[in-house]
Amino acid sequence: MPKGSGLTKPLNLSDDLSNLVGAKKGEKLSRPEVVKRLWAYIKENKLQDPENKQFFKPDKKMEPIFGKDKIRAFGMAKFLKTHLTNP
Repeated sequence: MPKGSGLTKPLNLSDDLSNLVGAKKGEKLSRPEVVKRLWAYIKENKLQDPENKQFFKPDKKMEPIFGKDKIRAFGMAKFLKTHLTNP
């Protein structure tokens, strides 16, 4: 698969998502890179459920994207589709 297509295609980020993952203004990121940065944010801020690390509780900065309820981390991609757009 050529670089820059499919999953590795750089996408535009919404302002909320861009702030959350620390992307620069106008920076495009691939979906896997966004997920990688989200995991780093979740771990850095200790948002994982201590009993079941598959789940995390969004903080104030994450609420515009994920809402307030506890979320299964492997299901976070469905919340990202409205915040990632083709350039």
